[in-house]
Amino acid sequence: MNAFIIFVLLLGLMLTGMPISISLGLTVLTFLFTMTNVPLESVALKLFTGIEKFEIMAIPFFILAGNFLTHGGVAKRMIRFATAMVGHWYGGLGLGGVLACALFAAVSGSSPATVVAIGSILLPAMVKAGFPPRFGAGVITTSGALGILIPPSIVMVMYSVATNTSVGALFMAGVVPGILLAFFLGVTTWYRAWKNDYPRQPKASMAERFKAFKDAFWGLMLIVVVMGGIYTGLFTPTEAAAMSAVYAFIIAVFVYKDMTIASIPKILLNSANMSAMLLYIITNAVLFSFVMTNEQIPQALADIIVNSGLGVIGFLLAVNIILLVAGNFMEPSSIVLIFAPIMFPIAIKLGIDPVHFGILMVVNMEVGMCHPPVGLNLYVASGITKMGITELTVAVWPWLLTMLVFLVLVTYWPALSLALPRYLGMI
Repeated sequence: MNAFIIFVLLLGLMLTGMPISISLGLTVLTFLFTMTNVPLESVALKLFTGIEKFEIMAIPFFILAGNFLTHGGVAKRMIRFATAMVGHWYGGLGLGGVLACALFAAVSGSSPATVVAIGSILLPAMVKAGFPPRFGAGVITTSGALGILIPPSIVMVMYSVATNTSVGALFMAGVVPGILLAFFLGVTTWYRAWKNDYPRQPKASMAERFKAFKDAFWGLMLIVVVMGGIYTGLFTPTEAAAMSAVYAFIIAVFVYKDMTIASIPKILLNSANMSAMLLYIITNAVLFSFVMTNEQIPQALADIIVNSGLGVIGFLLAVNIILLVAGNFMEPSSIVLIFAPIMFPIAIKLGIDPVHFGILMVVNMEVGMCHPPVGLNLYVASGITKMGITELTVAVWPWLLTMLVFLVLVTYWPALSLALPRYLGMI
């Protein structure tokens, strides 16, 4: 009954159009003050201790690094390198977009940032080269979602905060699925381009490829700095985030010189605004998790599901359906912070690896970012392409279908996510 009351309250507040973070906070406070004897002091204490985690510091640093990279000329150099490598195949610029999104994802940690950085440069070029606008929009909107699967990933940090799972293990677990999804999206792009005989770029010479690589080198080195530092144990994921922000600042201002010192305050302010928004959601989600745990709701649900004989296969199917439905109404950070504390104890009780479960949630979030009504990538792409959400939804469906097939693969083949972190001794 308590669980029912909490979720009805939350849903009712969200349906009024109230922001999710405020809906969470009001739900928790209303329930605590009317139906429990929890003292006010413990609520205040939980607000502070809930976000007093070293891992949370990674979020503002990755956001800052992403903003420096977006404004600092890294994206256009990555696009030049990607198109030099694969531009001569069918749909060359589209394939270059997929590769560029994968590379930028490996340094930014954010899907919308990847769509903005790559899409704003590549989409006009694709239209100019003779590609239909829908084709380019479909490629960039879905490939941009790689930003939260290929590490570093802000959503993975959120999952780690909600479940106390190792961020480093999650980052390494995202590498193989991220590369495989980029390959699948590339195959879909190539097939549609081949079928419709879309333009191809002239084949770049080895000299041109080397020049493109040399230009993109300092941006690509950020992948080595972050992932290499975590893998070798040189620094933690949070320290890697701080290093990436400093490194991104240096190459944007002093190496590529595409960003002036005068533009830094505005970028810092934008990063602070985005960080504050995410931290506010985390704070309220921590309170929500506290209420759920205090009322023993996740434990009761775990017992019900285990005793019902649903099994691992049935449970994972149910999780995917719930998360895909939630993706219609909520953005990824809120979904992870609300549902992870509820579903995680059930997954553990059924013997599902916490790292595998985290990657499964992240892939669900990727799908949610690419379909209406609240898909963040759709809105970002809409702003770049000036296309309506309905038209964009039609444009992305071939790639969205590819992502759903990939989701099934990730769900029922745990080794895909776990092989690399196991090999590295992280789990």
